[in-house]
Amino acid sequence: MTATRQHAPRYPSLYQINTRVWLTALSKSLGRRATLDDIPDAELDRLAALGFDWVWLLSVWQTGLAAQRLSRTRPEWRHEFQETLPDLRDEDIPGSGFAITGYTVHEQLGGDAALARLRERLRARGLRLMLDFVPNHMAPDHPWVESHPEYFIAGTELDLARAPQNYTWVKRQRGDLLLAHGRDPYFPGWPDTLQLNYANPATQAAMLGELTRIAGQCDGVRCDLAMLVLPDVFERTWGQRPEPFWPRATQQVRQRVPGFTFMAEVYWDLEWRLQQEGFDYAYDKRLYDRLRDGQAHPVRDHFRAGLDYQDKLARFLENHDEPRAAATFSAGIHEAAAVATFLSPGLRFFHQGQLEGRLKRISPHLGRAPDEPVNAALARFYDRLLAVLRQPVLRDGQWRLLDCAPAWDGNWTWDRFLAFGWQGASGRWIVTVNYAPHQSQCYVRWPFADPSGKTVRLQDHLGDARYDRAGNDLARSGLYLDLPPWGNHAFEITGDD
Repeated sequence: MTATRQHAPRYPSLYQINTRVWLTALSKSLGRRATLDDIPDAELDRLAALGFDWVWLLSVWQTGLAAQRLSRTRPEWRHEFQETLPDLRDEDIPGSGFAITGYTVHEQLGGDAALARLRERLRARGLRLMLDFVPNHMAPDHPWVESHPEYFIAGTELDLARAPQNYTWVKRQRGDLLLAHGRDPYFPGWPDTLQLNYANPATQAAMLGELTRIAGQCDGVRCDLAMLVLPDVFERTWGQRPEPFWPRATQQVRQRVPGFTFMAEVYWDLEWRLQQEGFDYAYDKRLYDRLRDGQAHPVRDHFRAGLDYQDKLARFLENHDEPRAAATFSAGIHEAAAVATFLSPGLRFFHQGQLEGRLKRISPHLGRAPDEPVNAALARFYDRLLAVLRQPVLRDGQWRLLDCAPAWDGNWTWDRFLAFGWQGASGRWIVTVNYAPHQSQCYVRWPFADPSGKTVRLQDHLGDARYDRAGNDLARSGLYLDLPPWGNHAFEITGDD
């Protein structure tokens, strides 16, 4: 078993796992229904050995039959599921893990006690546990529909006539109610959810109670669509302005559980705002989008932001909401985008299946993954990348964006480079990427102490290159690079100290 890691790094790595899919595969190998207790110690050892600090278990909470029925019967959803699983069966569709009926661990996963035991096994390996918190909505058959209907947004017949996709009649023992589906201001409602009313102080108090209870079961939460409960966003969606929720919620939870971590799923350039409202990390969707566009200059400009902002970004190439990275980025571009994403500051956020080059995204409504072959070339690349990320200087060192200059007058390709410097007590590294579909050249300004009079060795840990360079040349002109399309290096620097 890997020894417990006491130190929390400045730049940790997180691995997201679809819990239901994981246990379905394990059930097949065991010949019976698997629970969290059946997750092998060897698999936890493997995740720790790869260098991960966090494990995010997606979809552990109790869900109900109402959302499951909708997931199984909506034709457009069913079509999507069959694209993923050509041999789709009803039992493959447990329903969305975000249509929650209660923040207790699903009985089929082994309940709260099994999660507590798994958490202890993770802790013994230095792994911290992250779970979901869904602030915006609940399932249609959540108990609050009966006991506290005032926690939800109610609708009128006029609302239903104007926007039938956003409202539904909900059957109750105490009389049916017209309630709103959960949604954001730009899309129709999610029909397997009901919208919580954050303009009601009692709703906020109840959700804070749920969040506080969750904080006793894990080390951090990923907050689904966290920006939807911001006062101005909520008002734009529902016409009511609530009191701020996140500053009070994050503060009160940390008073009870010091060091508890909050990660926000957030869009619309609201990342900085949620960081200021108490979040440790916010999704960096903007970097992902710029990398998909394939242009180096906007990506480099993105890295000019202050480290007070960048240190608190969660950087990813895929997650359960986005397409698979191997299906989005072609060979070469994928590796270049990964180097830029994960060798920059912030939380390094990886997704189950990414390291093997899986191609099919798995909807959170599904409980089974398709059989896909491993992309051996990508797997080898990620093995090397993760080995680089295990280097102490890449976890705790000082990062900076490096300046590049033309290799000669009139050579415009220098503008296609991304270059980072890493420095710390354990060493010095330079990371370079030619983020372009053509060969490019540049000089990278030498970022470390004057190496004049020395011979500097550059050992690439993403490839097999090794170069010895005269320190006088590095001090005068910088590091000369001539890279093929999407070429990249992670150079460990020795001999200049």
